[in-house]
Amino acid sequence: MKKLLGLLFAILLIYVIYIDLTVGTLPSAATIGQEFTSERATNQPAGIPSFEAKVKPGETVMTIVEKHLGKPLPVPISELIADFSKLNPGKTPEKIQIGATYQFPDYSN
Repeated sequence: MKKLLGLLFAILLIYVIYIDLTVGTLPSAATIGQEFTSERATNQPAGIPSFEAKVKPGETVMTIVEKHLGKPLPVPISELIADFSKLNPGKTPEKIQIGATYQFPDYSN
């Protein structure tokens, strides 16, 4: 009986460590209810047309812009990354979070 209890405890411990390392246990600012309104209001550089979108699971900056355009990206990826970084100071395309709202460059013109 002690061996079975020890085995179940070890499995539970491994599962908890796995969840903690992959998903995490601390809530992000978006889940607490703190919106990024101050950043959204101040990050409209002149000369870069943009649109606002909420990130869904599995989306990247490139897929969101292509979906908005309805066609493949008309600019180099390096330009997309630079424009995204200008529109969202302190944010990189690699670190966007699911459920957060960002400004994306609009290349429809």
